[in-house]
Parts: sequence; structure tokens; C-alpha cells
Amino acid sequence: MITKGLLELLFEAASIQRWNDHNRPEHFTELDKQAHKIVYAYVLGRFEETDRGTPVDWCALIEGFLFEYLHRIVLTDIKPPVFHQLMAEKGVQLNEWVFEKLADQLGPLEGGFFERMKEYLQCEATDSLEKKILRAAHYLATDWEFRLIYHLNAGIYGLEETRRNIENQLEEYYDLAGVQKLNLRKKTGHFLDLVGQLRFQQRWAQTPRLPKTSVLGHMLIVASFSYFCSLEIGAAEQRRKNNFFGGLLHDLPEVLTRDIISPVKQSVEGLDDLIKEIEQRQMEERIYPLLPASWRKEIKFFAENEFAGKIIKEGQVHFVSSSEISERYNEDRYMPLDGEIIRACDRLAAHMETYLSISYGITSTHLEAANRELQESYRGKVVAGIDFGRLFDYFHI
Repeated sequence: MITKGLLELLFEAASIQRWNDHNRPEHFTELDKQAHKIVYAYVLGRFEETDRGTPVDWCALIEGFLFEYLHRIVLTDIKPPVFHQLMAEKGVQLNEWVFEKLADQLGPLEGGFFERMKEYLQCEATDSLEKKILRAAHYLATDWEFRLIYHLNAGIYGLEETRRNIENQLEEYYDLAGVQKLNLRKKTGHFLDLVGQLRFQQRWAQTPRLPKTSVLGHMLIVASFSYFCSLEIGAAEQRRKNNFFGGLLHDLPEVLTRDIISPVKQSVEGLDDLIKEIEQRQMEERIYPLLPASWRKEIKFFAENEFAGKIIKEGQVHFVSSSEISERYNEDRYMPLDGEIIRACDRLAAHMETYLSISYGITSTHLEAANRELQESYRGKVVAGIDFGRLFDYFHI
């Protein structure tokens, strides 16, 4: 069962400020860093598959990321050198404390997720490809941030030492094909720069709100919700992978169009379809050329018609409902993706964004109206066997 505490926990990273002892952009959060990290991990994994022919266990990579993400939320913003020293000397005790804190939120989740998390964090000696990719992605995302703040902090004591430490850590992962490619700072690096710009696009920009969340942070929240929902319904591995990355990339076109709010899209008949057409054209012209040709089909599968249920049968994409996927196509060979689940998780994340801000005492007519409308639209609604009505009821004002 997905608990209220688990859903709220994921948002806590939006309040953890990064580089908060440096001059930095106003809103530099752990949520955004984690979202950027998993996009880096996807890119590194795809390079291993296409350039080296090395298979990646994508569900292991996704879950390893989620385990580390949740672990980091509980331990908050400890500076990396201190964090690594604490883990080296008191890692067992710290992990036990983290498990105790997370038991109520993760214990009820279906599919043995919490037990796998404990096993993952207690077996640091295991050096799988997926763990290596995640560590490299962590340092690449950190390096991206550091390059942004480097010139803002010229002359600050310890800055050059931080730069050398990041560079030395990245050198440890230079045997990964993707690290070598990204070091060239060419087209795939430009794709990750574009994704990084979604960190600066604020959700609900027309109204005051706390905690502030970016489009990229929202994408990670939706991806995480979608993965937990997939566990609840016993989704096949490929379905879980597709639901996670479909959720992660569902707003990718907004790096080109910015966040066009629903009332604007719905204000004129046919406007939503026109916006979709413009987004697709922009993706073809500006995003897909930055990616290796062999990846583009998968990225399109994730990012286009993002709220439609899909399978691949005999090499062709077919649109089907989540009910049909559960009944007939819940097998890896069909590459199922639950657009209906992703849409519901997208709306749930928006509903929580209104609820949390109002709960913190920062409200507006826009937030209150959106909370009521989203609550009403999912009242008693079940999607793919998941009672979203119950999940929305958690956050009713």
C-alpha cells in the first residue's frame, strides 16, 4: 500500500538546499540534483548498451537510485566529505537509523521494496555496473552544478580543492563509455545541459508557493510515484522501467516551450492540440538531433503521447488502456507503458503541490481552486487497479 508518508517524503528534498555555503542560484535543491542525476544515469546506461553491448538491469538501476535518494533525504544536507567519513566509520548504525525512520512509509509498499533497500545499503561491497553508473551520474550532476557556481565563488577558500576532488572522482569512472563521451562536451552533453535548464523553470510561476519546485523536480516526483504504483499492481520489469522513465521524461518538451498551464491550454478550442504539434516539431528539430540515433525511438516512446497507454507488438506501437495491459500485455516482450498511471501521478503531484503550500500557510485563489478541482476530478477514481481516489483524499484541504 502506498502511504501518505511515502508520498510526502519525496517532496522533502525540495526543501534541502545545495551548496548553501556558496554563492549560488536562488533555488538549488536536492530534488533537482537527484532528478538530473537519474537522467545522467539513463544516458550512461544507454551508452553502455549501445557502445559496449553491455546489458543494464534497468529496474536495479532505478531502485538503487531510489534507495540512495530516500537515504539522502533522511540524512539531509550533510557535506559530502563529512557524509563519507560518517558512513565509513558509523555506516551500519546510520543505516539502521534510516531504516527505522523509513519503516512506516516503506514497509507497507508491495513488492518487497523495503527489504531490497535494506539489502542494497547493507551490501556496500557489491560493485555492480548499475551502482557504478549511479556513482558516476552523481559526480557528473555535481560537476554540472559546480561549473555553474565556480565563477560566482572565485577566490573563496577551498574552491579549488573542491574542483580537484570532483575531477578526481570523475576520473575513477572514465572506463564507462558515457563518461568518456560526455567529457567531450558535444551533443549528448548539450542534451543534458538542456535538461538541466528545467531546474530553473518554476512550477506554478504565477502564484506564491512553498516548497518551490521546478519542472525537473516535478518530473522526478511523477516518475517515483509511477514506479511505486507499478510495484503495487505487480507490473512486469519492462513495464516498471517504462513507467518510471515515461514519468521522468513526460515534461521534456517544456524545456523548449516552458510550462504552459492547463487553463491556458484549455482556454481556446484546439489550442492544446496546436501546442502538442509545436512541441513535437521542436523535439524533432532541437532535442532528438542531440541524441544518438539508436536512442531516439525509445525517447519518443517515453516523451510523445505521454499520457496514453502503449505497447509494442510486431515492431509497432499500439495504444491500449492500462486495464488491457494488466489483463493481456503485462509481459516484458510487449514493452508496456501505462500513460494513464503517469497522468494520474502527474495530477497527484500537482495536487500535493497545492496542498503542501496551503498547509504551510502560503496560499492563493489559484492554489485553492486547483486543489478543489483536482480533488473532485479523482474522487473515487481507480486507474489500473490503483485507488487514486484514496491517494487524493490524503491531500484534501
